[in-house]
Amino acid sequence: GETQRWPAASFWIGGTESEKALPSFVDFNLREEVQESTQIPNNGSAPLLVDVRVFVSTVFNVDILRYTVSSKLLLRLFWLDPRLAWNVSEHPQHAVTLSLDSLWTPGLTIQEALWVDWQGQSPRARVDQDGHVELYLALTTETTCDFDLLRFPRDQSDCSLSFYAFSNTVKELKFRAHVVNEIVSIKREYVVKDLKTQVPPKQLVPCFQVTLRLQNTALKAIIALLVPGEALLLADMCGGLLPLRVTDRIAYKVTLLLGYFVFHSSLVQTLPSSSSCNPLLIYYFTVLLLLLFISTVETVLVAALLARGDIRAKSSPSPGPRGEQRDHGNPVPNPEEASRGVKGSRRSRTEAADHIFFLVYVAGVVCSQFIFAGLWIWVPCKSAPPPGESAPHGGKPRL
Repeated sequence: GETQRWPAASFWIGGTESEKALPSFVDFNLREEVQESTQIPNNGSAPLLVDVRVFVSTVFNVDILRYTVSSKLLLRLFWLDPRLAWNVSEHPQHAVTLSLDSLWTPGLTIQEALWVDWQGQSPRARVDQDGHVELYLALTTETTCDFDLLRFPRDQSDCSLSFYAFSNTVKELKFRAHVVNEIVSIKREYVVKDLKTQVPPKQLVPCFQVTLRLQNTALKAIIALLVPGEALLLADMCGGLLPLRVTDRIAYKVTLLLGYFVFHSSLVQTLPSSSSCNPLLIYYFTVLLLLLFISTVETVLVAALLARGDIRAKSSPSPGPRGEQRDHGNPVPNPEEASRGVKGSRRSRTEAADHIFFLVYVAGVVCSQFIFAGLWIWVPCKSAPPPGESAPHGGKPRL
């Protein structure tokens, strides 16, 4: 269908034009009072009730970095306008199709919308003999959403679309909203788990709200983020099993650390950020980076101690005996053998310290995994109130 983008994120579906849009036989009062027919019908002391049925056909392009959601909707609006009724005995048609310029229709604005595409430049309404008006409006919109990303990539958020009729008051107009899930495609990263509608109380203008509950399937994030991070951590623990005499152990650790730095830099660009309730994965991967850094520093320090001990052992004087001295028939120990014993004892102490560090490191890694799992399950997200609600004179206008 033909689409038109309205940057103001609203669609005024009422007008004051023409009598030409009216059928030729609808000439009783209506043709003489076209201007009056474009005003909201008078329902006495009660507000005019408009029944709204929202059909959600698809939700696409969920952008957690921009905090936006794109969706396609179909609105069915139904209300009674007695001024449009006619006598079937005089005019045998049971229903007619009228241009929106010739009758009153509610002007709708989506509060959270960045843009709205209303499909069809000239939608038409169906009016029956009793004055019941039925109007269908198809739209595509991109709206903002306050995602709850604390448990990303297993996050679940409620995104709302608030429809306001700013041209009327709550004494003139009232909405009764229902929602129908017509989504047939599930091959997306975010899936719609639930849909609901509500009419917020104590509003200055008539409105209704559609809430979409979106859940992340997490498959992409698990493959791209969690698996590489855990693999690098496991490889680092396995590197601790290499003996200190192997000179490639430092190169192995440094290579892992540099590889994780590259992974972490790309991770920062992938994960969303927020003023409050940042994803727990940001802190988790930062802790992994610190663990890898500590493990690499320990390997470098232990290797430096061993190398310094070897240099001291080679540079220390080892004077030989001036004669074969015997004490009670026993030979004097060879100084080279004594220096080898001191060197061996230093190496054994260093290796023992390295082994103890390895055990403590493994225990710390395991404990960090359990702590993270506990935080994931039990820690709630407590966001600060938005400025519009926390300001002394802020907040939405309410009665």
